[in-house]
Amino acid sequence: MVQAAALPRNETGIKTALDLLKQRFGERMQTGAAIREQHGHTTTWIETQAPDAVLFPESTEEVAEIVRVCAAHKVPVIPFGTGTSLEGHVNAPAGGVSVDMARMNRILAVNAQDLDCVVQPGVTREDLNTHLRDQGLFFPIDPGANASLGGMAATRASGTNAVRYGTMKDNVIALEAVMPDGEIIRTAQRAKKTSAGYDLTRLLVGSEGTLGLITELTLRLQGIPEAITAARCSFPSVDAASQAVMMTIQYGIPVARIELLDEVSVKAANAYSKLDLPETPLLLLEFHGSEAGAAEQAETFGAIAEEFGGSDFKATGTTEERNALWQARHDMYWASMGIRPGAKGMSTDVCVPISNLATCVTQAQARAAELGFPAPVVGHVGDGNFHMLLLIDMESAAETARAEDFIGWLNDLAISLDGTCTGEHGIGQGKMPYLAKELGPATRYMRAIKAAIDPDNIMNPGKIF
Repeated sequence: MVQAAALPRNETGIKTALDLLKQRFGERMQTGAAIREQHGHTTTWIETQAPDAVLFPESTEEVAEIVRVCAAHKVPVIPFGTGTSLEGHVNAPAGGVSVDMARMNRILAVNAQDLDCVVQPGVTREDLNTHLRDQGLFFPIDPGANASLGGMAATRASGTNAVRYGTMKDNVIALEAVMPDGEIIRTAQRAKKTSAGYDLTRLLVGSEGTLGLITELTLRLQGIPEAITAARCSFPSVDAASQAVMMTIQYGIPVARIELLDEVSVKAANAYSKLDLPETPLLLLEFHGSEAGAAEQAETFGAIAEEFGGSDFKATGTTEERNALWQARHDMYWASMGIRPGAKGMSTDVCVPISNLATCVTQAQARAAELGFPAPVVGHVGDGNFHMLLLIDMESAAETARAEDFIGWLNDLAISLDGTCTGEHGIGQGKMPYLAKELGPATRYMRAIKAAIDPDNIMNPGKIF
């Protein structure tokens, strides 16, 4: 694993705070090595930095109690959802307490007429959609993993539906949060729009737990479409697939999902998911609307794809076939691991304007091939975001160093193409060196906001900056 930087520990403060919290929370504070390691675990390549204790609050007031104790003794507080983040967000480089929101998992209200709901942060995406199904509603953000909604807001998650429904920043109406001094705030009401003061909702969405702990979310919902049509189409090259994506967007086709799998990913998907797709770059799509509308959208895309050499175009409205395609897409991490048995995955993402997507992907593929890394590509190409999974031997220091260099090179490439070093994974620990390259002096104002709100730097320290 790649070593993460450690920060100075406040040993006296940590001991005092843990003694007080143990008296208050009893068995809901755990200090065993296994559970602490689990709560410092990152799902990819950054080494684990475990917290000193894990707490399981059951209400906003209990979260506020925890934060007030930690603030009084200058002890770090690290929020934990389901642990699916990819850039070291849940690590504890200065020790401290991990606040696990798993028990704050109630759906508090569904306002069907207003198309919104109120949930606690531990509610997962799948749990919410299961609850909503009978009311003909759904929450559209789908990052693949069954992440907690609090974690999805904290990392400004995105996913396969973003091309139509946006990202978390577009679907969070209001938040309740505990700030670094233990104060409980609400950032907005349930109204669909507001001009009332600073937009604290958007400030906390994507702040990665560095400004406050989210304890309640008001989310925008959508009606389940009358019909959903899925489609797939193979292309001779990534460039051809990208051209088809651009034309589809320019035509104004309201496509819900457009996902790219390169030839390496398709081969892995065939082996893992028992499919027989042509092993060339592939687009997976989904169209939402009426029966006639969704079918017409798919047909129009098929005509566009043909202009760019698309072949083996197939569309389906059956739930079974549609689910099989998307399950194969969501299983790509595990499918990719089969390409190089025994290797570990080093996952990274970037995002560029769609017009620069083919350039970025093809240069990244060529560079990975030069370095000898199997590196399957999948992407939410409707918004120019793609992921690479470098399959490397983590026991080889030389190989790990080359992989880190590659990730740095890819981030620089994306920034040079008017893009970003992260479309949806967030900064965490892994992307810190590239934030300043991307935003320059703007990071000084980010630091000023952090210092003003959290002067003692207890909220998830060592992340973003």
